[in-house]
Amino acid sequence: MTATSLVSDVSTVWQMDPMALDARLRDFLAEDIGHVDLTATLMVDEASIGQFEMRAREPMTIAGLAVAARVFSLYDARIEIELLAVDGQTVSEGITLMRLQGPARSLLTAERTALNLIQHLSGIATLTAQYVERVAGTGAQLVDTRKTTPGLRALEKHAVACGGGRNHRLGLDSGVMLKDNHIAVCGGIAEAVARARSRVPVLTRIEVECDRLDQVEEALAAGADMIMLDNMAVETMRSAVELVRGREPLEASGGVRLETIRAIAETGVDFISVGRITQSAPAVDIGLDDVVDVPPTREA
Repeated sequence: MTATSLVSDVSTVWQMDPMALDARLRDFLAEDIGHVDLTATLMVDEASIGQFEMRAREPMTIAGLAVAARVFSLYDARIEIELLAVDGQTVSEGITLMRLQGPARSLLTAERTALNLIQHLSGIATLTAQYVERVAGTGAQLVDTRKTTPGLRALEKHAVACGGGRNHRLGLDSGVMLKDNHIAVCGGIAEAVARARSRVPVLTRIEVECDRLDQVEEALAAGADMIMLDNMAVETMRSAVELVRGREPLEASGGVRLETIRAIAETGVDFISVGRITQSAPAVDIGLDDVVDVPPTREA
């Protein structure tokens, strides 16, 4: 796979400009390397060629495989890369995800940055898939939040999609969400929705956060495009679903866990937002293993 096609494949998935992607990955490499990889430079002959396989060391859902490959190709275009899996694929322990061959120094230098990214992103995808499985058959859809790592939001939201979830707002400019403080400043839900509606771009949706049933009634009457049921008890959510009767989408939010999401989904809400899938997902175990000694290249 060429460097150009790698950029195209990755940026298509999560709508990030290829130049922005490369700049971000170069920053990650620079952070880890500093002035020079002292160990690789001292210990590895410049002419040495390495061959490695990136392998899953536990069951997981993959995310960020092409991103990890791009790290290697950005650092050294001479590295040959073969991808053996795809983002969104669930794999078992021991599966080879990627084969790499090229200058051994470069492979060892870029290794940790590539692994950090794919381990973190695949951890998000794996946890997301567990949440999605819990709501299967209910009609509710799992969505993420803005509780993401600074600098990694686009990648982390891509990982959520790989796990079967959907993305909520990508950022503050992606939609209007009227929370309790916004409503208080405006003097009430009706006033807040009216002000937003008079100024917002015509294709932008307005969501209102509610933590009581009377607020749900107000938001519905005010013409909100979507209503968030914030930290409501399950029985109160069920009453809100009966009140709205499908006229507006309902999103449940607040402290959702694997143990509680099924009961929330069965209330009939349309979306359930979970910050834990990006904020608290543990990294999965992926390793880069040396598979064969490749003779060094020698000048004639």
